[in-house]
Amino acid sequence: MIQQIVFILIAAITFFFAFKQYSKIVRNIRLGKSEKISGNVGDRIKNVALIAFGQKKMFKRWIPAIMHLFIYVAFLFTQIELIEIIIDGTFGIHRFFGDKLGALYNVIINSIEFLSVGAFVATIVFLARRNLLKLPRFTMAEMKGWPFKDGNLILIGELLLLMGIFSMNGSDVVLQQVDPDHFKNTGHLLVSSHLGPALFGGLSESALHLIERSGWWLHIMVVFGFINYLPHSKHLHIFFAFPNVYFDKLQPRGEMSNMPEIMNEVKSMMGLTEGGDEEMNEDIPEFGSKDVFDLSWKNILEAYTCTECGRCSSVCPANVTGKKLSPRKIMMDIRDRADVIGNNLDSGSEEFKKDKSKPLNADNYEDGKSLFDSITKEEIYACTSCNACVEACPVLINPLEPILEMRRYDILTMSEGPSDWLPMFNSIENGGAVWQMPDSRDQWAQDFNSEKA
Repeated sequence: MIQQIVFILIAAITFFFAFKQYSKIVRNIRLGKSEKISGNVGDRIKNVALIAFGQKKMFKRWIPAIMHLFIYVAFLFTQIELIEIIIDGTFGIHRFFGDKLGALYNVIINSIEFLSVGAFVATIVFLARRNLLKLPRFTMAEMKGWPFKDGNLILIGELLLLMGIFSMNGSDVVLQQVDPDHFKNTGHLLVSSHLGPALFGGLSESALHLIERSGWWLHIMVVFGFINYLPHSKHLHIFFAFPNVYFDKLQPRGEMSNMPEIMNEVKSMMGLTEGGDEEMNEDIPEFGSKDVFDLSWKNILEAYTCTECGRCSSVCPANVTGKKLSPRKIMMDIRDRADVIGNNLDSGSEEFKKDKSKPLNADNYEDGKSLFDSITKEEIYACTSCNACVEACPVLINPLEPILEMRRYDILTMSEGPSDWLPMFNSIENGGAVWQMPDSRDQWAQDFNSEKA
């Protein structure tokens, strides 16, 4: 009974704090502008099935894909055992599904053990890739400090989770022989039926009970810790990858969003509008994005979905040639900025109010900073808009969109931009072409018509 009370209390505290943290992240995502999501629902569900569940884009790199698949599928199957542990802990019983699923229960547990062995090997490989081989995409500047530690902490947590599973199952197998009245027969287990007797065969019953309970508690406490750790980790993509893929734009990945105001102005400038010049709006609109408030909620969701795998940066031609741009860093900076704003809003401090007479909220927030304080102009102008990062992302994140939005703000709203680009802008404005030419853009057509006449 005491164990049940302790378990229920810990579970309640875990889910209470988890709810608060995930609610804050959802609030942070909603700091962005509204964006209409359109397209066929069937196509969206298909994308979720193939890309989020099926890991389709991961398999462009086979070795890490297979290793990740073992961890991912083991995670999915382990949820069955996790549900059983929660039921057991709540009602003070042991292996709730054991006598209800019959032979299927043995198949499930054996599947979990097989996948767990694969996950163990994959975890060791991933730790080696990060800490021994030091793959370049894991050692870039933005991965110094917490991001690097975060990846290692998750992998160490995975090892603790596996340790809990095998110590629980291994000691349970031995206890089934010692105390069959209380420990249900699970049948032959692929790993634990050999590992359990080898490690725990000569121990006393009390020692076996201690190991079994320790493994049980280790497993569930790692899971509870993981649930509350995720909001501070790149592994938040475990949850957010699915909505991010579902809400992804269905048009071609290289298609850029249009700005009607600019399009109409350029058409008018080039004489392409019908019925003469349109009346100009006296209010000059603000183009592009300066801060997370100007990005769409989908852009911020993508930032929180980022796995920090670095595939985008590893294929970015600007990054590969030594320029400062790293698409991964752009997404990380957006997420960090959203976190800062969210924390400041939670503080309720007067210093962050635009209007001191009104309550602090997203519409009445100002801290004197923006995305340009962490993302430099050198970064956003190094982008070639080639979409390599967009194509590489395994969970359909689009780093190009916020880069373009920040460019648009800098050029169209602030009237700034690289000095090398100004001649091009002047040429388009004066001659309708990107190159400076003494003749008008359509002079060749006029000459052709005159010769033909």
